[in-house]
Amino acid sequence: MATYETFYEFAEAPFTLTPDPKFLFMTSDQREALAYLTYGIQERKGFLVLTGEVGVGKTLIVRTLLTQLRESVETAVVMNAMLTFKQLLYMALIDFGIPLRASGKVEMLLTFQQFLLRLRDSGRNAVLVIDEAQNLTPASLEEFRLLSNLETTTQKLIQIVLVGQPELKTTLRAHNLRQLRQRIPGIWELQPLAADGVGAYIEHRIRIASEGRVTGLFEEPAIAEVARYSSGIPRVINVLCDRSLLIGYVHDRRRVGPEHVRLAIKELERGFERAGAPAEGALTGAEG
Repeated sequence: MATYETFYEFAEAPFTLTPDPKFLFMTSDQREALAYLTYGIQERKGFLVLTGEVGVGKTLIVRTLLTQLRESVETAVVMNAMLTFKQLLYMALIDFGIPLRASGKVEMLLTFQQFLLRLRDSGRNAVLVIDEAQNLTPASLEEFRLLSNLETTTQKLIQIVLVGQPELKTTLRAHNLRQLRQRIPGIWELQPLAADGVGAYIEHRIRIASEGRVTGLFEEPAIAEVARYSSGIPRVINVLCDRSLLIGYVHDRRRVGPEHVRLAIKELERGFERAGAPAEGALTGAEG
C-alpha cells in the first residue's frame, strides 16, 4: 500500500516524535545548550540544569549530547523522576551497568561510590541524566546534592544533569534548596524556534528524511500557518506537518499548501475535542 512517504520520495518519515539526533536542527540556542552541557561535564562542574517548555526539544538535546560524549564518559539516564530517591538511585545503578548484591540504600550508595572511584582511577567520568526533573521532590533533590558530594580534592566524581520544565527553576529557588542552587553554574533554558526559523526547521527535516532529494515541499503560506499555530514548539510542528503531509497525499498534491495545514489543524483539534481535552492550543501540551 502506498504511503505519503513513498508519494513524496522520503526514505523515512520526516516528522516522527522520537528524539532522533540525526534530525537535530542546530539553532544558535541549541548549539549553546550543547556547549553548556558539554563544557560542564568536561570540567566536572557537578550539577547542570537544562529547562524548557514541553515539546521544545530538551530530550533531543540530551540524546545528541550522549552521542557526542567521549568513550571515557560512562552515562546513565533516568526517565521517570516520579520516584523516591532510593528508587531513582536503583534505576541509575542498573543503567550504569553496576551489579547489585543488595538493594538497601546504604549498600547501593557504597557500591556506587566504589564504581565512581574505579572510574576516577582509570581517568574516566560519570554522567547521570534525570529527565522530567520538575517532578523531583525537594527531599530527592537534596539527596542528589549529597550524592554530588562524592568528590576528590580536585574534582567531582559524578556529573548530574537535571532536565525539566520551567517549574524546575521555581523549585530550585526554594530557600531549603539554597545549598544545591549554589552548586549549579547557571541554568540553560531552551527556547522555541523563532517564527522565521520554522521554515528552515521544516526544510531541514525534509532534507534529512529524503536524503536530499526533496526541497520546497511546503509553500510559504503553509509554513506561516505552521509557525502561527505551533508558536515555534518543535513537537507541535512535527505533529502538524505530519498530518498536513497526509492530507496533501490524500488530495494528490505534490506541495503542501496553507489549506492543507488549516485542515490538519481542524482535524487535530477535533480529535482533542472528542477525547475531552481542551481544543484551543491543545497540541502545545505535547512533551519534549
